[in-house]
Amino acid sequence: MKNNIFKLLVILPLIVYSCKGNKETAQQEMQKDSAQVKQENIVKMDTTMLFNPAELPEEPVFDIITTSGTIRIKLYKETTGHRDNFVKLAAAGYYNGILFHRVINGFMIQTGDPLTKDTANVARFGTGGPGYTVPAEILPQFKHKKGAMAAARMGDKANPKRESSGSQFYLVQDAANCVHLNDKYTVFGETIKGIETIDIIATTPTNQRDFPMLPIKIISITPVK
Repeated sequence: MKNNIFKLLVILPLIVYSCKGNKETAQQEMQKDSAQVKQENIVKMDTTMLFNPAELPEEPVFDIITTSGTIRIKLYKETTGHRDNFVKLAAAGYYNGILFHRVINGFMIQTGDPLTKDTANVARFGTGGPGYTVPAEILPQFKHKKGAMAAARMGDKANPKRESSGSQFYLVQDAANCVHLNDKYTVFGETIKGIETIDIIATTPTNQRDFPMLPIKIISITPVK
């Protein structure tokens, strides 16, 4: 890790431990009433299906088409709960129009918060979701390699079972700086094409909240047949 210091960067209630950020501020944030935050930030999902999940293979492949390029990912069959949840959300068009709200060069890029569809919610970016969590599927064979796809979640204190966000996920840009996340977060897929797009997004200038100065949007998530 940079400077060999582990610090905590938090956007409640969904966090990924980084070597960047202010530890004292993060600890104060973690003391907030996460149950209240959850209730305020539930975003309902459309029931219209853009494709039929039943027609997909056991390890489905998707193109995450963004305003900065396309990232092609494969979901693992071993992490069934996370795979099926992601497929359900993608089929409902849940991710379309969502922004990358947390971008840290040399670490990872995070997205999946439906609150980012409306800039009036900027103070709450990183806290939204569908109103449920996904049970952890932390498997030792899946590590935070470059391009790995993993679920964001609340911290251990508020979430001892390490349950994942219902919709937020991140893509690893630098494996060396994410090694401390191994065996703590559910990795449920990997990038098989478009690693350069992850780098483009990761190197985008950001503000003090790690939000890109020029918003980067998911246009659509489309299954590859």
